[in-house]
Amino acid sequence: MKQDKVLLFFAFLFSFLAANAQVADTALYTRNKADTLVPLHFSYHQLYAPGALIAGGLATFWNKKEGLKNELVEARNDHFANFRTHIDNYLQFSPFLIAYGLDAAGIQSKTDFQNRTAIMIKGEALMLGTVYLLKSSVKELRPDGSAFNSFPSGHTAQAFAAATLLSEEYKNRIKWMPYAAYTLASGVGILRMANNKHYICDVLVGAGIGILSMKVAYWTHQYKWGKKKIIFNPADY
Repeated sequence: MKQDKVLLFFAFLFSFLAANAQVADTALYTRNKADTLVPLHFSYHQLYAPGALIAGGLATFWNKKEGLKNELVEARNDHFANFRTHIDNYLQFSPFLIAYGLDAAGIQSKTDFQNRTAIMIKGEALMLGTVYLLKSSVKELRPDGSAFNSFPSGHTAQAFAAATLLSEEYKNRIKWMPYAAYTLASGVGILRMANNKHYICDVLVGAGIGILSMKVAYWTHQYKWGKKKIIFNPADY
């Protein structure tokens, strides 16, 4: 019975991560006669989903010893102690490969190669810098005791940053892409916990950082190459 509850919780967490990320990615864009996408003003509504993930992660991070984050680790060790996989090391980058693969296959993306790559580099730099700063400052011991760099999850942040780019580039052309992208990213977060490398708080905060970092890269991009620009519709958040 306890094992069933653990599996049910992980299924709920998987759905929670994907659903919250999808809320963060419902912006629309339109194209004018000059094939130019004009940006709208930033809205704080755009912060709700990544903010909820980060707040939820911080709430569990500050839980007492008997709190949720430690209970999940104990349940994992009781029922899945021998689980090990390295696929999460590769899945975290897969949304980037899908985005550029679709573009190479001739499926038009939201932005051209140069602008998309510039956005990706800026988002990655912001995400990696934030994760490194927190890891080196907090120095939280991993659940498996292997290192003092558990908080937040870098793999999860990477996966959600990549998923945000994939979703932004193809959500209007392929309607189900945000669901697929964030489901894939959520799977990475679940695997990090199943591998006993992270607590739930690490995964939730990492997901929020990943989404927010790539969103900021889109919001601040100046589009110096080509004609394509991006529009965010605050009414849709």
